[in-house]
Amino acid sequence: MSYDDPAGELARRKAEARAGGGEARAERQHAAGKLTARERLEFLFDPESFNELDIHVKHQCRDFGMGDKQIEGDGVVSGFGRIDGRLVYVFAQDFTVFGGSVSEANAWKICKVMDLALEAGAPMIGLNDSGGARIQEGVASLAGYSEIFLRNTLASGVIPQISAIMGPCAGGAVYSPAITDFVAMVEDTSYMFLTGPDVIKTVMHEDVSAQDLGGAGVHNSKSGVAHFATADDRECLSLIRELLSYLPSNNREDPPRIEPTDDPRRADPELDEIIPNDPNRPYDIVQVIERVVDHGKFLQVHEAYARNIVVGFARLHGMPVGIVANQPDHLAGTLNIDASVKAARFVRFCDAFSIPLVVFEDVPGFLPGTAQEFGGIIKHGAKLLYAFAEATVPKLTVITRKAYGGAYCVMASKHIRTDANFAYPSAEIAVMGPEGAVNVLFRRELAAADDPEALRAEKVAEFRQKFANPYVAAEKGWIDAVIHPHETRPKLIQALLALETKVDRNPPKKHGNIPL
Repeated sequence: MSYDDPAGELARRKAEARAGGGEARAERQHAAGKLTARERLEFLFDPESFNELDIHVKHQCRDFGMGDKQIEGDGVVSGFGRIDGRLVYVFAQDFTVFGGSVSEANAWKICKVMDLALEAGAPMIGLNDSGGARIQEGVASLAGYSEIFLRNTLASGVIPQISAIMGPCAGGAVYSPAITDFVAMVEDTSYMFLTGPDVIKTVMHEDVSAQDLGGAGVHNSKSGVAHFATADDRECLSLIRELLSYLPSNNREDPPRIEPTDDPRRADPELDEIIPNDPNRPYDIVQVIERVVDHGKFLQVHEAYARNIVVGFARLHGMPVGIVANQPDHLAGTLNIDASVKAARFVRFCDAFSIPLVVFEDVPGFLPGTAQEFGGIIKHGAKLLYAFAEATVPKLTVITRKAYGGAYCVMASKHIRTDANFAYPSAEIAVMGPEGAVNVLFRRELAAADDPEALRAEKVAEFRQKFANPYVAAEKGWIDAVIHPHETRPKLIQALLALETKVDRNPPKKHGNIPL
């Protein structure tokens, strides 16, 4: 028996699949500043590691002239490969074939690799570039989307799921990326929305472009739907590779440690100078983070959204950690609705995948105002409180300056099971700031005083000495140590190493009822 392919059928079919929609359509992708699906996969994976599945799948639709329009692979490339040697599953929609539209067969291919990823305990990446549901297939296409949504939900918290929006993603298709853990978008060439500009113009009489409605800038800075904005396809794919380097393959594995090359005892005298003596002067908390973590390398998540709080990944002594930090340089570091939701989801991701949390706290309270109260700051702020309280991973907090009122409680205080709590000597821990407290406590005395400003200054100084310092909390054991800023890195690393074998559990239950 010969195993040759004398008719060249296999070679012909493979060539057809790899050609996608043809050279002309591929050139249009390039002219638009986009790579083709296969070019993206070649860039994403380690060399020669990608294994394609279901290359010969074709749609079965015979209506609307589709019977004569069949292409091997049916508009999506799916399979598995290696990224830095680790197994990863992927699907990449091919816009050159039927606009990357989702058919029943197309969705089946996507669902198959999602099932395989879940069974193997490997990350799942979706490269989205699609015109949406394939209209000719009607409800079969919608059923396919629903099957994908189900798998996104079941995989949540079990394997990391990353979505890259590298072209259009509209209508019901947007819900798959929305369920995944991280969404990266490419500037100028990608967009996401439920209803497009034409529908909005017809129904709402509003003129808006696709980019202004759902481009990378909008979803990274206004809606918070996307976590990253990149300049082009290659930068987007490089970002995904970097992001995966901090994440375990599944919720049963520990995060990937690397051999440490930065001195764990390194003290940085510059940290003693960054935080102003004036408690009302802003500073950039990112400068503090970068001086503490390994080699100053910090991957911010949601950088352009809710900038009054900073979240992202870094390493301490080679160990991945999730960073959550108030940003005094924006809105004085107050917590508001957007910041609370942003941080809460990040905290829950880290907890799901056993990534320790490090908190840098400088928070004067919750942002006041009717817009916040009417918008539900109570329930949204409670999300962050719930997330920190629920988390069982090692949790470390450093209070750099202000920790006032309910915001002190929320930002991983000792009282919600935080393992190690440190404070700088400049820290002020109180129900409210000294000025506000004096105005409440000494209202009558100030009103009757001959020189109210002198009395106010005296009382503020007295309040700050008695209450607005870290030593009252330290005396009660709610601050484990008052440390100098330059000691931050070695103290955090020592605490992390001590917590490597930490075991903490929540009461048995199906799931909690987080205030959504």
